[in-house]
Amino acid sequence: MKLKMKQLAVLGFAIILLLSACGNGKSATTGAGEGGGSAGGEEPANITWMNILHTATTPTGDIQKLIEEKTNTKIKFSWVPDASKEERINTALASDSLADIVSLTILENASVRNALKSGMFWEVEPYLNEFPNLAAISEEQRRAASIAGKLYGVPFLKDVARNGVVIRKDWLDKLGLEVPKTTDELMAVAKAFTEQDPDGNGKKDTYGFIDRSDLIYGAFKTLSSYFGAPNNWEVSEDGKFTPEFETEGYIKTMDYMKELYEKGYINQDFAVTAKKDQQEGFNQGKAGIYVGALFDGKNLLNGAKGIQDDMEIALVNDITFTGNESDRAIWAGNGGIGGLLAFPKSEVKDEAELKRVLKFVNDLMDEEIFTLMTYGIEGVHYSIDANKAVTITDQEKWEQEVQPFSSSRPKEPGYKIHDADPLKVEAAALILENEQYAVYNPAYSLESETFTTMGSELQKIITDATYKYIFGSLDLNGFKAEVEKWKQSGGSKIISEYEAAYK
Repeated sequence: MKLKMKQLAVLGFAIILLLSACGNGKSATTGAGEGGGSAGGEEPANITWMNILHTATTPTGDIQKLIEEKTNTKIKFSWVPDASKEERINTALASDSLADIVSLTILENASVRNALKSGMFWEVEPYLNEFPNLAAISEEQRRAASIAGKLYGVPFLKDVARNGVVIRKDWLDKLGLEVPKTTDELMAVAKAFTEQDPDGNGKKDTYGFIDRSDLIYGAFKTLSSYFGAPNNWEVSEDGKFTPEFETEGYIKTMDYMKELYEKGYINQDFAVTAKKDQQEGFNQGKAGIYVGALFDGKNLLNGAKGIQDDMEIALVNDITFTGNESDRAIWAGNGGIGGLLAFPKSEVKDEAELKRVLKFVNDLMDEEIFTLMTYGIEGVHYSIDANKAVTITDQEKWEQEVQPFSSSRPKEPGYKIHDADPLKVEAAALILENEQYAVYNPAYSLESETFTTMGSELQKIITDATYKYIFGSLDLNGFKAEVEKWKQSGGSKIISEYEAAYK
């Protein structure tokens, strides 16, 4: 396949503009190449990838080299720091300074959605079934990742519903309490953790809950599942859309959080607390209930080493408002989709190049390469037992050489290889179990121009009103007045556009 050549002057400008902080710009020569793997002695395909970096530094070591060998490619990464990804991606889209593969992890972003709908990227669904790993992407996942009914990239496949409650089991045992199964029991635990000196230091210096300033990934959204709230939208049989904040479940959740706040069962500054501070507070013994991703339990336990070495953790995924198993529910985060690996037509020129890049993504889903991008190299970064349970043997080396690749995996769940740590194994099992009770956002793949352009701005009205209700500066009538403000400011248009798209 003919190699694609870029004008060096334009290329240099794009690198300086977009990726100077990354120190790893787009290769001047990119051709996708034919074939794949090492069969046939074919030349490796040159593939460029504008990717998101979630670690402080770019990776070192041999992981990239091994991925290239196993996929018969030469990869040129353009690493975009996560903190500046929105600005960088927006600029790249506007200037058409992209790469063969672009990691788009912010599908709600107006610039991203408009670029996808404009035809800038390849529609890939007609090609997926030619590749075994891509063909296995479920219809539900394809629809969740679609924009206006079209799939403009390979979905990042994530856990469908990862949230639950992490509780100090040692505190429960000390106070003679059982693991809670209802929201009332959870409130009772929060009260006891606040009032009964669970750490035994003779001081009233603990909370039940420790939360952060995030109504989605903090406690609120997960608690709302327990109270029967929909995931963003409720849809009636005749196709009418009701926003979650107009449902009984949402109001019950606000009342629950309001009680926690008024009675002092939650850190009083949670509305301005960052995730890092929330987790450090838990690690330091300031509170005993953390609501969020179940796999955070092990991270919290690790963070407590040297501070609270006697900490024990219980993971809970079956709390309900009623105590009935039939009422179990947990919101599905974006339908198990973490964005798209998209392929711009300006870089991937024809179907042959597209198929070669798709083959590369398909190969990344093989368990052997997943293992490289997750755990690293056996004997260097990890050891493994007969049950495919992995133990990281050099944490520092793993963090530098392997961890930066972990967010690039097109698929995360569903592999036999797994972490050896019992708490991580338990978290993975509970997250998988959650899929049976997952509540999806019915509007996730639907198109609303008003939501795309104004959704984030309008959401601020509801977010502010929710906090004000919890803190007591708004009553229910005041909250409903803010909902009407949301509707008049564009919310009603969002509703009507979603209803039209749904029908």
